[in-house]
Amino acid sequence: MTREQYILATQQNNLPRTENAQLYPVGIYGWRKRCLYFFVLLLLVTMIVNLAMTIWILKVMNFTVDSPLVLQSDRNVTVNARNHMGQLTGQLTVGADAVEAQCKRFEVRASEDGRVLFSADEDEITIGAEKLKVTGTEGAVFGHSVETPHVRAEPSQDLRLESPTRSLIMEAPRGVQVSAAAGDFKATCRKELHLQSTEGEIFLNADTIRLGNLPTGSFSSSSPSSSSSRQTVYELCVCPNGKLYLSPAGVGSTCQSSSNICLWS
Repeated sequence: MTREQYILATQQNNLPRTENAQLYPVGIYGWRKRCLYFFVLLLLVTMIVNLAMTIWILKVMNFTVDSPLVLQSDRNVTVNARNHMGQLTGQLTVGADAVEAQCKRFEVRASEDGRVLFSADEDEITIGAEKLKVTGTEGAVFGHSVETPHVRAEPSQDLRLESPTRSLIMEAPRGVQVSAAAGDFKATCRKELHLQSTEGEIFLNADTIRLGNLPTGSFSSSSPSSSSSRQTVYELCVCPNGKLYLSPAGVGSTCQSSSNICLWS
């Protein structure tokens, strides 16, 4: 017998005999198995209910990929912004009567280039749009002064400055210039029209200066009778108080002869 055979025979004799050993089943049986099945079924039902509730909420709130977000309320919708300390820094309230925004600065920007179209804070309100258009029948009402370097009407439209019940005053320390490059300039009033220069002069420069509806003076009883022919040439006369009137022209000046009109002024 070789050494290997001896060792093998010795190991076989030393092994315990298991013919009569008792076998134990491995697994979950009885009430434990029924409880496990119950918990698995309960978990499955909970998942199905959660999925159904999620789908219902998405359907009710209209949460879709292509549609915008819609927030609805019977009273108002309020959006608050707070800092890291929980303090309120901004608030937007959409109500039935008004839309209110409370913040340090309110801005409206363009979607394309991001430039500011409208901004408002405690100090000033800035409008950055290319054109501000007021379409109301009463126009724009300002309680105080309006500062602008240029006032211009729309193309093919007239520009009108009007004060319906009070005066319209235009003042400038270095002068006021009114120009009509391709049309007439008219000044109309119900009573007197005053042109006054405190230190300078009033200068009228034109090829023709016309003074319409000037009164015509008549000769006094002591003056010689006027010609019966139709008068076509008159002399411009001035009363001591500055009133202008016309006097029929003669060989010499006739202003003295027809100065009785100055007594009526």
